[in-house]
Amino acid sequence: MTDLNTRRYMVVKNFIKQGIEDGSWAEHKRVPSENELVETCGVSRMTARRALDELTEEGILYRAQGRGTFVAPKKLHSPMLEIRNIADEVKERGNEYSNELILLQKEHCPTHLLHYFDLEEGEDIFHSIMVHKENNKPIQIEQRYVNPKAAPDYLKQNFNEMTPNVYLSEMAPLTQAEHQIEAKEADPFMRVTLKLQEHEPVLSIDRTTWSKDLLVSYCQLFHPASRFKLTGRFTTEHQLTEL
Repeated sequence: MTDLNTRRYMVVKNFIKQGIEDGSWAEHKRVPSENELVETCGVSRMTARRALDELTEEGILYRAQGRGTFVAPKKLHSPMLEIRNIADEVKERGNEYSNELILLQKEHCPTHLLHYFDLEEGEDIFHSIMVHKENNKPIQIEQRYVNPKAAPDYLKQNFNEMTPNVYLSEMAPLTQAEHQIEAKEADPFMRVTLKLQEHEPVLSIDRTTWSKDLLVSYCQLFHPASRFKLTGRFTTEHQLTEL
């Protein structure tokens, strides 16, 4: 009896997975309810509930109170233990990369960053804001402050052809980096720009990079929490020098 129940519950899971794969249910579309699965798959309600529960735990589905169970968006993966060009990541997934430059200017260094860059009040810094896209869908807001000593021509670059990451890596090769990761409440600009769901938080990465003893940039990266996750792998046999 146990084997039979297990097979039935897997039948339901495979039925839903197949429907997602063949496009019957796209991201954020409702999948059949427990009662509908009982009728369609010929199983008990308990079996249908178990299948939906496990698919939800696996991140394949998500539930909306009072509305039903829906297909969860696929999460984008980004390496946590290395700094990579986001354009390369997107292209490696077989997708099209593009970006939109929101801001590129020289301004007085914000007070809270003076100690990072060893600057005095009123000294200038370069500031850029860019939205990175995958298949024309926004996946990351990049806000970056750059040390003019590290990249004096930063404001002259065409970042449609080269990302700030690539340019800075060429001008001031990375020797050290640190970052802090946390979930944050999205502000109105983030909600509109990243096309967030209602009450969806952002995954924020604050990243600071150095070239030898020179601090090159302080960067804040904001991602839709429902569509992004970090992955990492390391070995104790080699010293990790990048984050």
